[in-house]
Amino acid sequence: MASPQFHSLTLTRGCAVLQLTSADGTNRLSRACLAELMDAVKTLRAEAERSAIRALIITGNSEFFSAGADLNEIARLTGPTAYEFSKLGRRLMQSVDFFPVPAIAAVRGYCLGGALDLALACDFRVAAPNAIFGHRGATLGLMTGWGGTQRLPRLIGKARALEMFITAAKVSSSQALSMRLVDAVVEDPVEEALRKNV
Repeated sequence: MASPQFHSLTLTRGCAVLQLTSADGTNRLSRACLAELMDAVKTLRAEAERSAIRALIITGNSEFFSAGADLNEIARLTGPTAYEFSKLGRRLMQSVDFFPVPAIAAVRGYCLGGALDLALACDFRVAAPNAIFGHRGATLGLMTGWGGTQRLPRLIGKARALEMFITAAKVSSSQALSMRLVDAVVEDPVEEALRKNV
C-alpha cells in the first residue's frame, strides 16, 4: 500500500488525530487528497464502530488548516469531471458529518472554501487565535458544492451565512466565536479537543 501523501494519522489518548499535510504546507483539497481522506475516514469509522477510538480530530499545521480546493486543478476540469469532483467532496463531508463518534475540527491558520465545508461537517470546531475562516469562491465566480451552503446557515443563521458567501469575507477567530461558527478559541485547539474527549 502506498504511503499517505496528504495526511498523517496518530492515535492519542483514545482519539484519532487526522492531520492534513502537503508539500507546500497549504493542505489543498485536490481530487487525490479527497480520495485519500475518504479511505482514511472509512478505516477510522470501522475503528470507531468497535469502540477503538472516542473521537476524530481533524487538523492541519500552524498556518493552514487547509486553503480549500486546488483552484489550478478546478480550472482544468470539464463538466463531467467537475461533477465527479463535487460528488467526491460531498461524500467526504457526509462521511465526517455522520461519523459514529464526535468529529472535531481543530483549526489553526487559514480555513477557506472547501476546508470550511470540512470544518462545518464536524460536530465541533475549536480554533486557535490565528484562525481565519472564509468562503472565497465569490471572488472567482464559484460556489461550494460540498454542503457548506446548507450547514453554514444552520450554524450561524441565513443572513450571516449569505453575507459570508456573497462578500467572500474573511472571519477572524474572535468573530467566528461571536457568531457561533466555532465553539471555543484556545491556544492549542488539538490539545483542547483531546482534553474534552479523554
